[in-house]
Order: sequence, then structure tokens, then C-alpha cells
Amino acid sequence: MTTTESPQTTPEAAKPAAGQAVKETLEDYTLRFAPRSHRRWTPMVVATTALGGIAYMADFSIGAGIGLAHGTGNALVAIAVAAVVIFVTGFPLAYYGARYNIDMDLITRGSGFGYYGSVLTSVIFASFTFIFFALEGSIMAQGLKLGLGLPLWLGYLVSTLMVIPLVVYGMKALSKLQVWTTPVWLLLMVGPLVYLISTDPGTVDRFLAYAGTDGDGDGGVDTASVLLGAGVCLSLIAQIGEQIDYLRFMPPKTEENRRTWWTAVIMAGPGWVVLGALKQAIGVFLAVYILAEVGPGVAPEPIQQFKGAFDAMMPSWLVLPLAVALVVISQIKINVTNAYSGSLAWTNSFTRITRHYPGRMVFVLVNLGFALALMEADMFSFLNSILGFYSNCAIAWVVTVATDIGVNKYLLKLSPRRPEFRRGMLYAVNPVGVVAFVAAAGLSIAMYFHALGDSLQSYSPVAAAVIAFVLTPLMAIVTKGRYYLRRADDGIDEPMLDADGNPSAVILDCHVCHQPYERPDLSACATHDAVVCSLCLSTDKVGDHVLPAAV
Repeated sequence: MTTTESPQTTPEAAKPAAGQAVKETLEDYTLRFAPRSHRRWTPMVVATTALGGIAYMADFSIGAGIGLAHGTGNALVAIAVAAVVIFVTGFPLAYYGARYNIDMDLITRGSGFGYYGSVLTSVIFASFTFIFFALEGSIMAQGLKLGLGLPLWLGYLVSTLMVIPLVVYGMKALSKLQVWTTPVWLLLMVGPLVYLISTDPGTVDRFLAYAGTDGDGDGGVDTASVLLGAGVCLSLIAQIGEQIDYLRFMPPKTEENRRTWWTAVIMAGPGWVVLGALKQAIGVFLAVYILAEVGPGVAPEPIQQFKGAFDAMMPSWLVLPLAVALVVISQIKINVTNAYSGSLAWTNSFTRITRHYPGRMVFVLVNLGFALALMEADMFSFLNSILGFYSNCAIAWVVTVATDIGVNKYLLKLSPRRPEFRRGMLYAVNPVGVVAFVAAAGLSIAMYFHALGDSLQSYSPVAAAVIAFVLTPLMAIVTKGRYYLRRADDGIDEPMLDADGNPSAVILDCHVCHQPYERPDLSACATHDAVVCSLCLSTDKVGDHVLPAAV
């Protein structure tokens, strides 16, 4: 197959869609492989940008809610259990995103779900982004009400609208925002905790002794309480998708940068949960600290937690401004990421189903609309119920993909090791991941809603993880791995990877949109002696350019 642009013409119907898609995706490579020419950041800049996106305040609320209900001992064990699961499952996903420069949806396609099968998980991930956008927006609105007297409905609107200008500009704007605001955020978050512990060591004793409203009074660890708490924490397992939206811009891994590359991937990939777990534990600590003064109703609110902490260490006139500043900075840092990642997920799904690219900004507004509706419905008042339900879907998805990578690709060797995401190369649906995910999510949700008895509700997150872990390799064995690749040869002679195992930087021209792309983003055209980029294949309404099956 030749690798030069064909002189033959492209169907007129394909040109407008292709032109629009190209114009709007070259800033952050929406829906496609991120080329080496665009990945100009060092590993540590990418890691700092990715970690800046987890500056959310929701961890404080989640930790506080678990701790107040089940006691400090149960909360800390639940947080630790969830952190271990999130780290272990997040590692293979982070590696694939950074090594092959693709986002979570593209990883999912080739890891057991198929080209259209991963639409289901894209919707799950998009839901994650607007649920947590709404949670962070609610926290900011609480801060604006306390500090500026804004009514909650107006605070919800302000917190939604203010992120739009920042999200428009993709990775370039986000990297600058996260790098410059992270030091200020860390100082405001850690300072009060250090002060309280150093000036009043008794706060630690009271924190450790707290038994919770549902506790048995002796502060002991209860399995059901731990699992219920871990289930809430595990709703954050899908955060790895947002980390990968940054990690896909990692530079190539070479012998020279090997150490810093791995450090950055581990820190900003699965390592995000270390800081997340610490924030959840701090949330329990601060909630217990202010409990006697404000009561259990508002103790989970981060603005109240930090107002109480700042009040103990500085003049009263400075307390509210600093507490509000911390909440606002945190909300902006995470919600630009939520809006950005959510728009990618929605756009991915819509483009594949309709074969039309409407523009990422359309789905920025869609995602923000869902989030605003949740805020106006006062989601903060039933937060743990939403997160407990959602975590079952998120666990089933992430464990399925992580198991396919770790077990099916590396141990059983039934799944192709190099990830595939291009239309024509994959089957529409791969039963390996889809069956494992649907079974794990369906059964665990039924358990969560007491369909299998009250005593099993707390075990729903365990069921989601175990079923996904067992069924994923089992389905691969039953199907003998035949539904991963629709064809193994993409018709281009140029190697996909370079000598170091990184995606090739060789540039070829797409004959549909007439733009240059790097080798991994292209495949041969079925009807022309030329090559086509992955996005033009996605928007090909009649399948003119899609290669036929070749098993």
C-alpha cells in the first residue's frame, strides 16, 4: 500500500464534516491520538498539570460524610481500601495512556469493548464529570453564600459559567492554570492542618476516638461500615480518566528520560489517589474538629471546615476571605478539568453514533447543563447516595479495562498488546468487556438497591470488582480472543512504533481532510490508493473509506 496522498477526489459530502472536525480538534486532539509534534511539555509539567486537576474539595466532603456516619476508624480503613483498589487498577490505564498517547475512551475500545461498545463507558465517564462538577459547584456556591451573601441558585450559576472561557482553549490554557495555582492551593490546604495539630495535640485524640452517629460507641472497625464507606470513595475510581486526558500528552519514553517519565506517570496516574485519600482523611479530621460548634448538618461542608480551621490561627477579618479563596481556587482547578474531560467523552460518543462531529464546545455546554440541573436539585443533600450508586458502574468499567490490559494482554495473550482504536480495525462490539461490564454493574446495582437482600447492600462495590475481574478473562477464553481485531493489517507499510517502542512520528497526509498526521492516527483507504485519519473514518457516513474485515 502506498503512503502518499492520492490525487483522486474525496466525495463532496465528506468535505464539510471533515473540515469542521479538523478545525476544532487540532488544539487538543479531541477524539484522536495525540501526536509527538504536539507533545512539547516535559514529563513533570504534564504531571503537575494532571495533579492540579485533583485539587477538588469533594474529597473533604466525602471523607467527612463517611467519618461522621461510621466513625474515624471505619472511615480511615474504608479510605485506605478504596485507595489501594484505585491505585492498582489505575496503573495499567495510566501507563497505556502515557505510552500510546490516547485517552481513556480509545484505551477502552481496544481493551475488550470494541468500537461502538465503548460508547456505553464514555457515557459513564461523562456522567462522572458532570456529577463531580455539580458537587464542586455546590461547594463553591456554599462558599460564595457564606463569604459574599450570594443566594445558592446564583452561586450555582456563577460556578458554572466562569469555567467556560478556560475550557475553550484546551491543554495549553489548562497547563498554565494548574501550574500557577497549585502552590497557593497547597499552602491554604496544608497550613491549617499543621497549625491545629501542632498547637492542640488533643485534636488528634478526639479525631481518633470519634465513633460516628452509626457507630457502636467503642470506635471499633465494622466490615459493613468499611465497605459502605469504601463504596462511596470508589466512586472516584473514574478519576483516572481525567488524569489520562493529561497523561496522553506525555513525551516519548526514552533511555534518557526513563526515570522522570515513570515518576511522572506514577505520580499523576494512579498516584493521584494518595493525595485524594489524604484529603478524605483531613475531611474527617476537620469535620470532627468543628462538629461541636456547627453540628453534623453542615460539618461536611468544606467551607465550614476551613473557616473553623482558619478561625483558630488568624484574625477574624481574614478568615472568610481565605476560606472563600481556597474554595474558589479549588473549584476552578477541578471544574475546568471536569468540563474539558466531559466534553471529550460526550463528543466521542456522539461522533461515533451519528458519524457527525458537532464541535466540542457544544458538549461543554451540554455537560455544564447537566451539572447545573443537579446543583439546582440540591444534590449535596443526598451526595453519598448518588456516589454509592455511581461507584458500581465506575468500578465495573475500570476493573474490566484494567483486567483486560493486565491479564488478557500480558498473561493470557488473548488481547492484542498494542491498543487499537480506529474504525475498521475493531469489531463494533467485543463481548469480552461488554458482557463483563454489564454483568458486574447490573448485579452490583441490584445489590445496592436491596434487590438481593438488605445484608448484601454494603458488598455491592466488592461484587462489581470481583465479577468484572473474573468475567473479563473468562470471556476472553470462551471467545478465544476473536472479537478484538476485525483485521490485523491496516494497509500501511510504515511501522506503527519506533525503535524505542513509542508511537511513530512519521507524517502522512489524510486524503479526506488533506491534513498531515502521524502514523498511528492513520489507516489505508478502502477505495483509494491513499491513507485516511481516524477522525475522518469516524465521520465517514457511508463507510467509503473503511477497510473491510480480514480475519
